[in-house]
Amino acid sequence: MPLTVLSDGDVKTLLSQLTKQDVEHLQGSLTQSLHEYSTRTNKEGCCSNNQLERTVLESHKGTTTLFMPSMSSAGIGMKVVTLAASKPPASPSDLESPQAVTTPQGALALMGADGKPFGFLNAEELTAFRTALASSLLLIRRNKVKNIVVFGVGKQAYWHVRLALILFGASIKHVQFVNRDFSARARDCMRGFVQYNPAVKEVEGWGGATFGMLTPGYGEYQRLLKAQLRQSDVIFTTTPSTEPLFDHQYLTNTEGRKKGRLIVAIGSYKQHMIELPHELITQATKRHGSGHHFHKHSQEGSAIIVDTLACVTQTGELTQAGIKETQTIELGELLLLERMDSDDSSAIDESPPSPFESPKRSLGSRHLGDDSKAISPPINSKDSSSKPRRSSAPPSRKASPSPHRRSDSNSTPGSASTALFHKRSDSVSSTSPKKRRAQTAKEEEMCRWLRSGNVIYKSVGFGLLDQVVGSDLVTLARNNNVGVTVEDF
Repeated sequence: MPLTVLSDGDVKTLLSQLTKQDVEHLQGSLTQSLHEYSTRTNKEGCCSNNQLERTVLESHKGTTTLFMPSMSSAGIGMKVVTLAASKPPASPSDLESPQAVTTPQGALALMGADGKPFGFLNAEELTAFRTALASSLLLIRRNKVKNIVVFGVGKQAYWHVRLALILFGASIKHVQFVNRDFSARARDCMRGFVQYNPAVKEVEGWGGATFGMLTPGYGEYQRLLKAQLRQSDVIFTTTPSTEPLFDHQYLTNTEGRKKGRLIVAIGSYKQHMIELPHELITQATKRHGSGHHFHKHSQEGSAIIVDTLACVTQTGELTQAGIKETQTIELGELLLLERMDSDDSSAIDESPPSPFESPKRSLGSRHLGDDSKAISPPINSKDSSSKPRRSSAPPSRKASPSPHRRSDSNSTPGSASTALFHKRSDSVSSTSPKKRRAQTAKEEEMCRWLRSGNVIYKSVGFGLLDQVVGSDLVTLARNNNVGVTVEDF
């Protein structure tokens, strides 16, 4: 089997040429894997029971090394990254200071189901991109993406904004960065968007978008920050801060709750790190009754969306707010809801089409390369025609011995999120029309929440994200002769 080696420069080259159709292709691969991870529709592949917890090693020099294994039906992945010794920012005013920059350095190794290696990638740019790609699976569900606020100016901030521009370019009017100061890194980030290729801007539709930088050095920083946050449709927080980045009242009081927004928090990855105030987290998980509300406010979902349940024990936002697993929903669970929300009911019964059905549909051959160079995909998808059709009822969600799997017995009745996602074994059959209609109403309520309500997504990342995205990048690289491929490795 050939082995493809991609340097950081190679990965950047591939990602810089992605089109909207390419991004949607990558989203399709990730959607299928995350759905399988969270709902456990089989006992193999991406099923969460097959995913090992990441291992964290702290050295005496202060560096943190993460070992992140993963497994799918087509192979195995192992990413090892090291975060340099640094003093995390003590407050929001220290955002992106030289000591706060913690860009991971390391590599991702990819092997087939038989253990033969087929890919070795530098993980620096890949890590930021795959995190942003997972966040974009919620972003594409929003009915309005016009004003964006971003805390931080690093790679995570860049890719979250870049994917938003690719997917919603024509609707985005303003992107507001918030940083410690207007440092060289901040200037480079701003320049990267302002001076972006005009032809690409025109094609993607964001030629008229404006970009701003807000720092604590402004005399009216707090007033301007409050105004920007309340006008925002999307907020990205990408910093390792140890204190909340803003006053909770900006978004928790009556005025702050009138508008629904998506908040994506990906910067904190340890219990002492916190980006969002715990009051905001508590409000988002509060179960609201059916009584009359004097003040109008946007819909709440009574749960925090997470990429993996490990967020409950590994992040400051959730641990300090005392959030339990039953107050969270995994991102992969919502991807099933997406198919239920489709006008075509058959989408529930059939497996998603493979993004690699033929070489002509491969990522690279469609936009960045020649069809004749397409290769067999590292991650294969079996022909759906050979699989038994799924029942129209949602799959059962059984208990798991994993320390980060949710037990159905702990679900609390009364919450829309709990009733819909956390009690799969109680899901009704499609043969019962009345019960089926009641369940659909809950699903539609969740769809409305995802489209226009107040949604908080917390992510720490895990190995499966790297494996899925990395495998697609290997295919893309081979289709376009990027990197070095060693034949018969």
